[in-house]
Amino acid sequence: MTETYTPPAVWTWDRENGGQFASTNRPIAGATHDKELPVGKHPFQLYSLATPNGVKITVMLEELLAEGETGAEYDAWLIRIGDGDQFGSGFVEVNPNSKIPALMDRSGETPVRVFESGSILLHLAEKFGKFLGPQEHRAEMLSWLFWQMGSAPYLGGGFGHFYSYAPEKWQYPIDRFAMETKRQLDVLDRHLADNTFMVGDDYTIADMAIWSWYGQLVLGRLYGAAEFLDVESYTHVIRWAKLIDARPAVQRGRMVNRASGDLAMQLHERHDASDFDTQTQDKLQAAE
Repeated sequence: MTETYTPPAVWTWDRENGGQFASTNRPIAGATHDKELPVGKHPFQLYSLATPNGVKITVMLEELLAEGETGAEYDAWLIRIGDGDQFGSGFVEVNPNSKIPALMDRSGETPVRVFESGSILLHLAEKFGKFLGPQEHRAEMLSWLFWQMGSAPYLGGGFGHFYSYAPEKWQYPIDRFAMETKRQLDVLDRHLADNTFMVGDDYTIADMAIWSWYGQLVLGRLYGAAEFLDVESYTHVIRWAKLIDARPAVQRGRMVNRASGDLAMQLHERHDASDFDTQTQDKLQAAE
């Protein structure tokens, strides 16, 4: 029988408790060290990593550029969260919550910081008037965007953590969060049975946000959990995920700030469109 945990009267931080992320997770905010952020030449400066939340933004920026919005040019700087880059003083100035992605909009006279991935998507969409869907469906689009922002902690922080990253496997939290993840997949599957995208036939920032998490999950890219969650049973989600995955801008966006996996898919930093052809890790290593 598993020993029952009795919470103490006052919780205290055990620095060694936390498994893979014990060295970076902590119960206090603020910077741990001084480090200025680099600034490139483009209107948007992105500080990120190609987690699902980071992918949302690089997909959006690449989609804007594909639409001919040259004002959306950006520099993407790699933030290695395992090394604690998000706790540098410069990053904390952009995002006091010390989470990627963080964006500095330098397109105007006064730089504007934008943090939280959903906020960044909405900021860019409103700035360029793109990927918002028709005005009469705006409330529906925003509802799905915020649905994703509310559901991600259950998938990433809940299921993903206990299934893949926790130092021990515990049945209760895995069962609890697997159940919720599958319920959310069912929500999507029922909706997508009657809609090409999340808002009818219009591809929007809601699709980008949800695809980065649930689309990549059913495509087998998150947590090695596709079989465990029986993702093949969500046929409408898979259809939608593959449709978005085939978009060239999405394929480019997935590469930016990626620091693991296939070397050909790793573009650590992005400062020009030509970087996709010359600066991926497979090409850089071959040139050494």
